[in-house]
Amino acid sequence: MNKLRIIPLGGLGEVGKNMMVIEYGQDTIIIDAGIMFPESDMLGVDFIIPDWQYLRDKFDRVRAIIITHGHEDHIGALGHLMREVNAPICATPLTRGLVESKLRRAEVGRVELRTIKTREEFQVGPFRIEPFHVCHSIPDAVGLGITTPVGLIVHSGDYKLDHSPVAGGPPDFAKLAEYSGRGVLALLADSTNADKPGWTPSEAVINEGLDKVFRQAPGRVIVASFASLISRIQQVINAAQRNGRRVAIVGRTMVDNAKTAQKLGYLSFPQELVLTVNDANRLPAQEVVIMTTGTQGEPLAGLGRLAADRHRSLSIRKDDTVVFSAHPIPGNEEMIYRTVNYLFQRGANVIYGQIAPVHVSGHASREEQKLLLNLVRPKFLVPIHGELRHLKLHSQLAQDLGIPAENIAVVENGHVLSFDENSMTIGERVPGSYIFVDGAVVGDVGPSILRDREILSRDGFVCVTVPVDDHGRVVSRPELISRGFVFLKDAQWLVQATQDIVTRVVNDAAFANRDEIRQAVVSELGRFLYSKTRRRPMVFAVITRPFPSP
Repeated sequence: MNKLRIIPLGGLGEVGKNMMVIEYGQDTIIIDAGIMFPESDMLGVDFIIPDWQYLRDKFDRVRAIIITHGHEDHIGALGHLMREVNAPICATPLTRGLVESKLRRAEVGRVELRTIKTREEFQVGPFRIEPFHVCHSIPDAVGLGITTPVGLIVHSGDYKLDHSPVAGGPPDFAKLAEYSGRGVLALLADSTNADKPGWTPSEAVINEGLDKVFRQAPGRVIVASFASLISRIQQVINAAQRNGRRVAIVGRTMVDNAKTAQKLGYLSFPQELVLTVNDANRLPAQEVVIMTTGTQGEPLAGLGRLAADRHRSLSIRKDDTVVFSAHPIPGNEEMIYRTVNYLFQRGANVIYGQIAPVHVSGHASREEQKLLLNLVRPKFLVPIHGELRHLKLHSQLAQDLGIPAENIAVVENGHVLSFDENSMTIGERVPGSYIFVDGAVVGDVGPSILRDREILSRDGFVCVTVPVDDHGRVVSRPELISRGFVFLKDAQWLVQATQDIVTRVVNDAAFANRDEIRQAVVSELGRFLYSKTRRRPMVFAVITRPFPSP
């Protein structure tokens, strides 16, 4: 008999790029395909997508891709994945609309999109899928009950147990209890806030915080949020209306998402409440709210451009109030606080989570995680969605509730989990690393290139051009070019010493070819520059006039 195999390709051991593969026999489904923001040392990288190398020879087995909700860390990689996979994408109405917009921007060819609804079952190969409503910081989020030939699997998606959500109803507690009654083989549960005690506050608490900011701000209010955080866009529009302001939404992705959500009925507001950027620049400042992206310090997002004074249509004014309506994603803190400092330098007042209640997490804290475990009562637990520390803490919490340690799989991306009706086995590890996206280039940027970029950013480079005659002798003074190392006009002594060193190296030895000359120059010049400056720039040598052919 076949075993059920669950392979996380993203989201375990990290925050972001969530992607889960579930296999039985020759049938495969994929849950989510998201992106992750680069860390501060990943210079030049736009974002990171999952490594789906494991699937490359099995793409014909993929029966469907099921999306739990429309955040970038769950749908952001679809534009790349769907160039390789020919399978339908199943999503709730709003999530489908956001996916459709993303695939259109990525210029992906025809993709079959299927609309799914909560509590409406559908069959994919041997899997019977039951989407159930969960609360998250975006409408139309679902978890999944997946009946497989070996038992019932419950995938929580991103969730919190919000009893008074601003969009949609409370979580489907009845469905979770029903699953428990049927017997749950394994629960795959969100771990993002496993280090947060208590309960995550309801989204409703933000309304009061926004009202206070809008009332007290002497000028414009600029609210930064994720482009896909539709419920937050609605809250900002409602707060603006209550406080006599109008809203301009800035940024292509946020504008597209807002249009999609409004068309599908997930955003509701009088049309006269929404401004163009030009209108926002003309109106009195105290009547204006601007919504944009850039809460993670991304330099090319709206807020990043404003902080650097590089925005095409807007600039920061002295009395502006900037609101960060998002929590920092781990690893982004440095970029975020750099942006905050730039905004303060430009005269804005900046408000973020530690100062006022302008954001709450969309993820369950420890007491909610306990409640989910007690509701579902799974035989096995797989903590998902979080760094290793979150997965470990979730495991410890489950053990406190009586789940044996041997029934909990704390694994990172790539580990294969095998299930039958009574057992779980942690097997081999398949590729599950980072695939870097740099502009239009996917996967060609790897650790070695990032190391080169780090060296260039830290110590710069030196390039020396050495003209030689047919006998390999230097015929004129070598020429130096330097960037990011020293300012050559202020270091003529170093230039002259370098020219002398290069001339001596080339003239004092017999070399067989141009490559030998280049290697000798690079080696000797690197040692010399370090001895004089205690810095290690990248050193390049160009040898002109090659030796004649034999």
